[in-house]
Order: sequence, then C-alpha cells, then structure tokens
Amino acid sequence: MKILAFSDLHLSRAKAEVLVAESEKADLVIGAGDFCNRREGLSEAMLLLADIKRPFVMVPGNAESADELRNAAHAGMHVLHGEGIEIDHIALFGIGYAIPVTPFGSWSCDLTEEIAAGLLDRCDHADILISHSPPNGVADQTSQGESWGSTALHDAIKRAQPELVLCGHIHDSWGQSGKIGRSSIHNLGPTPNWFEL
Repeated sequence: MKILAFSDLHLSRAKAEVLVAESEKADLVIGAGDFCNRREGLSEAMLLLADIKRPFVMVPGNAESADELRNAAHAGMHVLHGEGIEIDHIALFGIGYAIPVTPFGSWSCDLTEEIAAGLLDRCDHADILISHSPPNGVADQTSQGESWGSTALHDAIKRAQPELVLCGHIHDSWGQSGKIGRSSIHNLGPTPNWFEL
C-alpha cells in the first residue's frame, strides 16, 4: 500500500493543491491534524482537500475539535480520535489534539496525559498509529530545544509497537524521524510524505 501523509495544513491553498495532485498516486491518504487555524476555516480546509479521491484518514489537531472535524468531513474522509479503522487489511488507530496541554489558551483542543493514556489504552494493535502530537523524546523539540511530546503516546507506542507512527504539531520538528523499539516515528509537516506498507 502506498501512503501519502501530511500534517499541519493550516489552510494553505498552495500546500493543499500539491497534496491533492499527489494523492492520485496514493492508495491511502493520512492527515495528522491542524487543517485550519484557531478553530476557524475548517469547512474551507475540507473544501481544499475535497478532490482527494482515495480513502482519507485523519485526526483532529489542536486547531479543530473532533466533532468539528467530523461535521466538516466529506464522503470518504474518516475521522479517528481514540478509535481505530481497518482499510485494505491495514489497521489504523488515531488520537488527535495536543498532548500535553499547551499554553495557547481556550481555542486550543488539548488533552492531559492522563486522558490521552485512557484513549490510547484502546489501541491493542495498529499497523499505523496517527497522532497530532509526537511522542516525548522523538521529533518533538521546539526551536528552543524544549521537548513537547507526549509521554502517554510514547508509552502506547512502546506497548503496541505499530510499524508507523505519523504525527505533526511541533512545527520546528517537521521532517524529523526516530524510533521507539520497532516503531518508526515521523513528524510530517504540510508537504507530501510517502510510506509503503
């Protein structure tokens, strides 16, 4: 299976046009959150991506809630937040929002580590784990060198050992990768990222 994955579109028309064009070569498209900005423009963001004709699995970022994303999603778009789906014998599990809680204020959709751990306990097995936030210690550093990843996610990856973990959120770490056990972690960013399973 050929997988196209991205994160943090943040309403960029130019980036969306590239992703839509590239999606023609994919069997599956994955979006790891933050399609809009500060809870505004989500319907417009979904319109920018509406011409993706492949199965499209996404998680909410901290810029949109799970309910907002489900309500804005078009046919063929699958929203995961604390749940899984199987597509062509590939098991996917998704968790959205920022983990841990950000300093951004009331507009940001955040989870505490404890709540995230409860949602991630539902993930017994996944070939691909999609998270808006990266795991603590991998592809999670800000430009100031601070680690903003999730310990709950790190623990879940260590336990479930998905083949791929696809995330975003920490813009300074876009394009960075690492490993937790056998799991390969990738902080995506809003450009085409290709994977084969």
